[in-house]
Formats: sequence, structure tokens, C-alpha cells
Amino acid sequence: MNPATASSSATSQAAACAHVPCAHCGAVNRVPSARLAEAPVCGRCGQALLPGQPIELDDRRLPAFLQACTLPVIVDVWAPWCGPCRSMAPQFERAAAALQGQAVLVKVNSDENPVFAGRHAIRSIPTLLKLQGGRELDRLTGARPAEALVAWARA
Repeated sequence: MNPATASSSATSQAAACAHVPCAHCGAVNRVPSARLAEAPVCGRCGQALLPGQPIELDDRRLPAFLQACTLPVIVDVWAPWCGPCRSMAPQFERAAAALQGQAVLVKVNSDENPVFAGRHAIRSIPTLLKLQGGRELDRLTGARPAEALVAWARA
């Protein structure tokens, strides 16, 4: 195989992989795109990378997670005292199951994680952020049904 072909092949293989950080140990895992729906586990700690349920992250772990993840990350910024947040929680869980392998759904308690909430100018909750590579792509405010969340995440 000539070097140009080998380089092109390596580049296409890298492009066909998603980088998915582990919410438990922080290791960044390369997962072939074709295997994202097959419940990949962390190569370091063995925990599920895409569990099909929301992942809770905090101000300490969230920035590195968002920077490393090449999949879309849907963040639900909520608070335990917020009625609409509590009513949307089961909808967000259903959306996480429907989007398994396509996006990572994360919950961030705004009371316990004011740095993230401040950095993203969260003024009302629930607020949903769609991020990729650490950049905000879109946001929604207010409780939504699972079907609307899934459609928005895929758009």
C-alpha cells in the first residue's frame, strides 16, 4: 500500500469514530460510528459510555466532557425546586433512551453548578442546550414532551 493511500485510510477511519468521554473516570474513548448503538463501554473502567439514560455531571467534570465529546450533547439545566423541571424529568429520560447512540443527554443542577449556569447565561429553567465540541448550537426553554426533545436533538 502506498503512503498516500495508507494516510487517507487512517484519516477516514478516524473520521468514522466518535470520541465519547466516560462520565465515570473521564477517559476519552474512540468508538466506531457503526458501533455507537451497541452499548459501548469505557476501555479504562468498563462503565457504559452511552447508557440510554441521562448522565449527571457537575461544574468540575462538565467542561472537559463537553470539549472531548464529538457526539451532540443535550444538557437539561434544572433545579429540584422547579415544578416544570420535575415534570419534564421522565420526558428527558425517555428522550435519552430514544437517542441512545446518537447523542449524550446530561442533567446539570443549576443550584449545585452555578459556574455552568452562569457561563451559559441560564435565566430560566428548565433550559435545554444542544452542544457539540463545547459549542452551543441551540437552546430551548421550558418543559417539552419526549417526542419534541428527540426531534429537536436530531434537527
